[in-house]
Amino acid sequence: MTLTTNGTGLTSRNSKFQLVNARDLVFNSTSTYWSWNGNFKRLDNNGHLDDSVFAADFGTWKLRRLTLDDDGNIRLYSFDANARRWVITYRAVQEICTIHGSCGPNFICKSSVSGDDYNVTCTCPAGFHQVGDQCQLKTPISNQNKTKFIRLDYVNYSGGPNYSLGYQTYSLDSCRKECLAKASCLGFGYMFDGTGSCVLQVKQLLYGFWSPRTQTAMYLRVDEKEETDNSSFVGMSDLIQTVCPVNLTLPTIPHRTNTRVRHILTLCALFVVEIVLGVFFFSAFLKKYVKYRDVARTLGLELLPAGGPKRFSYAELKAATNDFSNKIGKGGFGEVYKGELSDHRQVAVKCLKNVAGGDGEFWAEVTIIARMHHLNLVRLWGFCAEKGQRILVYEYVPNGSLDKYLFRRDRAGLADRESGAVEMKPILDWSIRYRIALGVARVIAYLHEECLEWVLHCDIKPENILLGDDFCPKISDFGLAKLRKKEDMMTMSRMRGTRGYMAPEWVKNEPITSKADVYSFGMVLLEIVSGVRNIEIRGSTTDSEDWYFPGWAFDKVFKEMKVEDLLDRNIKEQYDDKTHVENVNRMIKTAMWCLQDRPEMRPTMGKVAKMLEGSVEISEPRKPTIFFISEVEDGEATSLK
Repeated sequence: MTLTTNGTGLTSRNSKFQLVNARDLVFNSTSTYWSWNGNFKRLDNNGHLDDSVFAADFGTWKLRRLTLDDDGNIRLYSFDANARRWVITYRAVQEICTIHGSCGPNFICKSSVSGDDYNVTCTCPAGFHQVGDQCQLKTPISNQNKTKFIRLDYVNYSGGPNYSLGYQTYSLDSCRKECLAKASCLGFGYMFDGTGSCVLQVKQLLYGFWSPRTQTAMYLRVDEKEETDNSSFVGMSDLIQTVCPVNLTLPTIPHRTNTRVRHILTLCALFVVEIVLGVFFFSAFLKKYVKYRDVARTLGLELLPAGGPKRFSYAELKAATNDFSNKIGKGGFGEVYKGELSDHRQVAVKCLKNVAGGDGEFWAEVTIIARMHHLNLVRLWGFCAEKGQRILVYEYVPNGSLDKYLFRRDRAGLADRESGAVEMKPILDWSIRYRIALGVARVIAYLHEECLEWVLHCDIKPENILLGDDFCPKISDFGLAKLRKKEDMMTMSRMRGTRGYMAPEWVKNEPITSKADVYSFGMVLLEIVSGVRNIEIRGSTTDSEDWYFPGWAFDKVFKEMKVEDLLDRNIKEQYDDKTHVENVNRMIKTAMWCLQDRPEMRPTMGKVAKMLEGSVEISEPRKPTIFFISEVEDGEATSLK
């Protein structure tokens, strides 16, 4: 099947949606709500749709169809011969509510998971009510000078150029004034991302949707006097009320009298009563404390920090993970299981092993980890400390770890690939690899330089780099090194991490600083470029025991001038693009500086991020030198080279 690039290629059965030029999804022939960087040109039976778009079961010959469904989303279906049904293997729009026309004017679209796809619910916001199939303003605005705004967190109306006016303002108050100055302004959206982005919605409120991924809060304009509704869309900027209000009153001052003696006696009596009551209540408290101390320790009530991450019970997590049956990973800190909470959020549940300290220390460290917020960090939602268990609950990142995409099973047999024993992930192009490298560099710089408490990861490797829906990288296992027992970390001169990614100072018994993470990132950077493990020998005549991947890469690029020998052979032919050449060259030079033998020779992660961005000039790097352990006695490195 071939699609044209000079007009409408697909039309939904209800004629509301069109795929134009094999690239743009359009609602009612006027409103574009999704665009693809490439083109949907041709679909084959193996599931190859575009240079970077593949079916989830890519590589298996099946009957397939590409459909523009009546809800406006393009889906790729594969026919399951065993189940005799069509199965969704790709969808263009992940946020279904961002499709224009999902709900009518004024409505807010909310999506929920249903089987393999999503259901849409249309809800009227505060200040509006549903009349039939329409959402109308409850109280019309009688005086434009007597209005107020109702805030809707995580809500955005994208009415398009006919109904949206964009501004660049300095503050939320400036955006509010812009809306009040226009009689046709029905509300405004403001992004809390530091850019001061302000969008006014005029004449109509169209294509509204709710999504936690948006950083926008919508402010709807209503009558100041008549409208009393409160918003049900909260969570971005409201403070949580954690104390109960108490009304305090002071007794009235009695009239002055001459009976001074009576006043003194009254005060003395009150003082004696207070002492007696204080002694009585204190003794009662001691008895109750002794009686219920063990119960309080069991429940953890005396140590749980206020305002920290959510505490789950062991029974909740056991039910969410179906008795810990769906294991999706295993690492140095424990096993990871996939689960679904009662509110239908998918989570990754990590059961920790060999955790040091008591409940108080564990909760304190978990609270610090949960307060680390960054686009490229896996979010920690909660924890469990019960029945001797130490469990962390993270957000679930659907695309898995980076190593599954870089180190493809090229040596696996044809029978294994056809049987599905080896999962074939799509090949990452140069743009995605560069974006992943830059995102990882920025988040490590955040851990090193921007956190209130300095964090050393100690185990930077592709297995700890997870990929979201749009291949946005997210670092996992950060901050966990401090939870391990000392005896589990004191092997081979306190070495921590994974062989192949450990900095020389780990085995040289030198002080460990943030430059150890810089070295590990440099090794990952070379693997992103080459697509192979750093321990795999490629085209070298050097003996295997003397072969050193960074040194070999340096010789190929800077001495032999054969950079193509270093590149991933799966996408080597795409290297001709000028942008790719610049990005890959920066990645290689930056990696060489990160892999210097001495820590002081390596740049900080903040500078590494700027080197990858191209905002600083990268000088010619020195060749990384090889290091190894020549003799090990009594668990310690005795000779280093």
